[in-house]
Amino acid sequence: MLRIGIDLGGTKIEIIALNDDGLELARRRIPTPQGDYTATLMAVATLVEETEGHLGQRGTVGIGIPGAESLATGLIKNANSTCLIGRPLKRDLQALLQRDIRLANDANCFALSEAIDGSGQIAETVFGVILGTGVGGGIVIRRQVLVGANAIAGEWGHNPLPLPTADEFPLPDCYCGRRGCVEAYLSGPAMAADHHRHTGELLSAVEIDGGASSGDTACEATLQRYEARLGRALASVINILDPDVIVLGGGLSKMQRLYRNLPISCGQHVFSDVFETKFLPPTHGDSSGVRGAAWLWD
Repeated sequence: MLRIGIDLGGTKIEIIALNDDGLELARRRIPTPQGDYTATLMAVATLVEETEGHLGQRGTVGIGIPGAESLATGLIKNANSTCLIGRPLKRDLQALLQRDIRLANDANCFALSEAIDGSGQIAETVFGVILGTGVGGGIVIRRQVLVGANAIAGEWGHNPLPLPTADEFPLPDCYCGRRGCVEAYLSGPAMAADHHRHTGELLSAVEIDGGASSGDTACEATLQRYEARLGRALASVINILDPDVIVLGGGLSKMQRLYRNLPISCGQHVFSDVFETKFLPPTHGDSSGVRGAAWLWD
């Protein structure tokens, strides 16, 4: 069976086609039409039609989006790509493509990809974490995405940061309208803002990581604060979900020190006498989201 996955992002739309064994048959990436819902629909439909024409067969279609479909209305909510909000994306694409499609949050797709044939493939419960421009997550149990009663399972980034310390006040504003969210402390821009607040330096997360590796004490201090916060935030997830594996994705997941330091910063807050949860990098890297969209039809 041909499985087609679409990663519908804010800046690019990527398509992949997989066979039953997960072998990549085709891949293409185009810019996302900015702020134009109709043009976005047409871009997705054209990618699917052209890919199927190239391969000479019709496939299932799964789509990962930076948001979620409301279970009450069928309309898109919580999307970083604001032109999707309030739109019947699934219904409109099904009409254009003349078939059923499956739609999921992009973090859920990331987690599913890594659970099917990635770093969590031998685990029963996988928590996929996105650490990038935003902070998101997805939960996969026995190869099935957990959606939840409100279609928000895995959205740990919009919980309050646990046990805030004195230097973490005042609580920072989050784009969601709340204050003190995990995302407002642990995204890439949040790390950069924390470093600027303490040092006056305007550095990106990548530059901070590089500085710490080169012996810059201020950059090292910023990363230690980040790791302490990340450990607290993930411990609260582990105390509820108790996953076998946590796979880190997004740009910040490339910081190799996280895999050494998180078992310590997180483990001290976990309610257990042993701590066996593994922190792993993604097998499929930046391709996990689009692969997971294809696997929605597994």
